[in-house]
Amino acid sequence: MKKILQYTMPLIALIVLSGCATTQPPITRYAWVTGLKPEKIERYEYLHSHPWPAINQMIKDCHIQNYSIYEREIDGKTYLFSYLEYTGTNFDADMKLMAADPETQRWWKETDPCQQPLPDAAAKGKIWSDAKEVFHLQ
Repeated sequence: MKKILQYTMPLIALIVLSGCATTQPPITRYAWVTGLKPEKIERYEYLHSHPWPAINQMIKDCHIQNYSIYEREIDGKTYLFSYLEYTGTNFDADMKLMAADPETQRWWKETDPCQQPLPDAAAKGKIWSDAKEVFHLQ
């Protein structure tokens, strides 16, 4: 009996503990691009170097992680490239939740006038143009 317990107890513990293991949520990556008005570059950079805590929290509450915005000048024009990872189960619902948030609306009143949408986004009344993922290394 002692030998049986010696071999089965670790196996039972492993089975029980594996049932407690958490699984990583699925991650969907999103990226966008938009222009940045030359006269608003300083303002946009200032806002993003001093983000409001409620904005950061809303982003996290909407299942967004690893969110970054990059700036790049190309042929004398400044562009923004945005990347995020979404871990929720309903991106559209989370984006509606974010858009309905009064503090987020106030933030966008500060940031939106800084941005210069690309023609495809402007035609749809949007600020950011979708970017297609062509490569991802895990």
